[in-house]
Amino acid sequence: MVVSLLIVAVVGVLGSAAWLKGAMREQLPVLDGNLHLAGLSAPVLVRRDALGVPHIHAATMDDLLEAQGYVVAQDRLWQMDMARRFAAGELAELLGSSVVEHDKVQRILQIRPTAEHLTATMPQDQRRMFEAFARGVNAFIASHQGNLPAEFRLLGYKPRPWQPVDSWLVTMNMVGRLDTLYPWKLEREKVQARLGPTLAADIFPTTTWRDHPPTQTIPDLTAPQQNIPQVPLDESQTSLEDLLRLRAILKLGEDGCNSCKPGSNEWAVSGAHTVSGKAMLSNDMHLEHSIPDIWHEEDLQAGSFHVSGVTTPGIPLIIEGHNEHIAWGFTTLNGDVQDVYVEKTNAQGEYWTAQGWRQLEHDREIIHVRFGSDVVLDSESTDHGPVITPMFPHETRMLALKWTVYSPDLRGFPLQAMDAAGNWEEFRQALSQWWGPTQNLAYADDQGHIGYQAVGWFPIRPAGLSAIPVVETGTAADSEHEWQGYVPFAQLPTVFDPDSGIVATANARITPDGYTYPLALNWDAPYRNERIWKWLAGHQKLTAADMLTLQMDTFSEVDRGLAQRFAYAIDRSSAPDAKLRQAADLMRSWDGVVSTGSVAAEIVDATRRALWPLVLEPKLGSDWQLYDWQSKNFVQEEMVERSAPAWLPAKYKSWDDLIAGAVKKGMADEHAPASLRDWTYGSRHVIDVKHPLYAMLPFFRWISTGPHQLAGDETTVDHVRGLLGASQRLTVDWSDIDGSTENIVMGESGDPVSPFYLDQWPYWYAGRTFAMPFTERAVTTATQHTLRLLP
Repeated sequence: MVVSLLIVAVVGVLGSAAWLKGAMREQLPVLDGNLHLAGLSAPVLVRRDALGVPHIHAATMDDLLEAQGYVVAQDRLWQMDMARRFAAGELAELLGSSVVEHDKVQRILQIRPTAEHLTATMPQDQRRMFEAFARGVNAFIASHQGNLPAEFRLLGYKPRPWQPVDSWLVTMNMVGRLDTLYPWKLEREKVQARLGPTLAADIFPTTTWRDHPPTQTIPDLTAPQQNIPQVPLDESQTSLEDLLRLRAILKLGEDGCNSCKPGSNEWAVSGAHTVSGKAMLSNDMHLEHSIPDIWHEEDLQAGSFHVSGVTTPGIPLIIEGHNEHIAWGFTTLNGDVQDVYVEKTNAQGEYWTAQGWRQLEHDREIIHVRFGSDVVLDSESTDHGPVITPMFPHETRMLALKWTVYSPDLRGFPLQAMDAAGNWEEFRQALSQWWGPTQNLAYADDQGHIGYQAVGWFPIRPAGLSAIPVVETGTAADSEHEWQGYVPFAQLPTVFDPDSGIVATANARITPDGYTYPLALNWDAPYRNERIWKWLAGHQKLTAADMLTLQMDTFSEVDRGLAQRFAYAIDRSSAPDAKLRQAADLMRSWDGVVSTGSVAAEIVDATRRALWPLVLEPKLGSDWQLYDWQSKNFVQEEMVERSAPAWLPAKYKSWDDLIAGAVKKGMADEHAPASLRDWTYGSRHVIDVKHPLYAMLPFFRWISTGPHQLAGDETTVDHVRGLLGASQRLTVDWSDIDGSTENIVMGESGDPVSPFYLDQWPYWYAGRTFAMPFTERAVTTATQHTLRLLP
């Protein structure tokens, strides 16, 4: 009887697997022949190359955008649907109670109302493009009701028609991912109150002596001091439990790595540095890896409009890439565009404004929960913005979030103008309309010019940026913390054709010394930026292959320096054992390359992680877990190199003993074997990217990348940690536009049985890339499939 039941179960599982695999095959898109697409004014040609990249050629912009919507839906419809649900807080409707807390956060933050406002206020020409894109998506949905992507059938639902607001929801995912700082402000509030101003200034620096802003030829090598006001310890501050809980919610779908911060690299070099005498641009945007891929590569052409690059599925046009005359890339600027206000309230539940007491605004939100009861949420707002107190169950204060995305003055998004720009002046004019996320843009064109531009809306606060929540007192002084407009675009950092022939950014500080407006406090550590500048300045006659070499660079000057310091500390420590001496010998001879086979790199990495609780816990207790700062690696370097007396725990006689203890603890925590030579960096740093749905099913492990060892860390140009890494690699070479290269991580398709599902993964992992066919001759030569979309 038991055997019979097992046989039935196995047959059932195998049958289900066969059904699902068949459903995957059924959803494969038509890539050749003719299809009718209502709404077109003329035929559209869709040619796909060997990677499945679509090269779409249309007669008009409306036709181009409609075809783009259709083609992207062919490859990524389920991903698009989940992205809009993720933003709107509608995941529980499909996935049940496990994601209710995520949906609550999105509803509290009023992401859908914000997207609806952006839809209502966008210029008419942009609305027309968004509507054309939506028509294409809906044409695919309507014509595939019987063979929708298998994820829809597996979850038992059908997608709603696509609307322009859905493209804005997808946009809001990216804005929220890159410009969300309010959790840091609440965490810093608690940490700073425990430490006081002097120690807080040590671990929350806003500048470093290693900084190299793109507009500043010679960096300031001094270490500026901060003046941080004393903040008294307030037991009403947000609890450790609540803040860690919010971290977990915001990292939904990620691997929970605390040090996994989005980071990117970009640079442009003039012809003076290249073998061809033409300008080149490179960009690799570092984000969390996912299946399907975060990007979709496309080549779009209509009349004189011709652009190639990547976009996020669901967003029309191209976000990053090149056209016939200009190329551009992005890195995140980390602009401070959010403030948390602690509202002054009374017993009636009112809050204080300059005009007197005011009632909160209320909206009733209903979260539908699959296999569960609806959750009703009262979403409240003050004149600052949404009340976020419900995110923190133990919070007693009324916290309101002010964010640039809530501004009533936002009007559209300038992607079409950027994609069509023909020179620096036209490109900057388009960028002047960019409100968020805050970004750095590197630029290179076919006339040999290079440039840099900071973009986004940066609030002006008379009292300056606040790294902690602003406490409303009901006095005239409160007005100093209110926003007084935004930094004028003309005054944002920019440079064109610098004498050095180089522009570069990597999320580190971009404001020059003496700059009028503080744009951010939480800059990334300077190491990647510093390495890029030094590497480029030290090389001449650069080629596109050299650009890829730099993108894959895993040398860490700071890690090598710390390895020397750690070895020295072990030599001088009170009681080094044989294993510590072995570790010291490995570190002192290390070349600083964070390779998969390096033992020293793993010892340094484990030591750095072990050092934080040893230093912070004596002063912060369990709150040490809340310490998080983009430049925390620089903070640790300064502590160690300077042997900072104020941070030496009482149980250690010297920093040498502390460091030796950290090396020993790091090896113990990570279960280092007796012979350290068998303990490599790659053995401890492994990436395995999985499809969020299929990976939960038996017999479908093949739809993931499988485990692969990773080189590099957060201080190397090839910036990796956990699931974080280069989400694409672009190099535009103006001496040979068809020789320009770009590759995404996974592939163009979201269907596991498609040849374009994971076809780019082995090349990305190996540091190889692909040419981007752009001219008619190159596209014709590369064409593997031809689809004609007919009216």
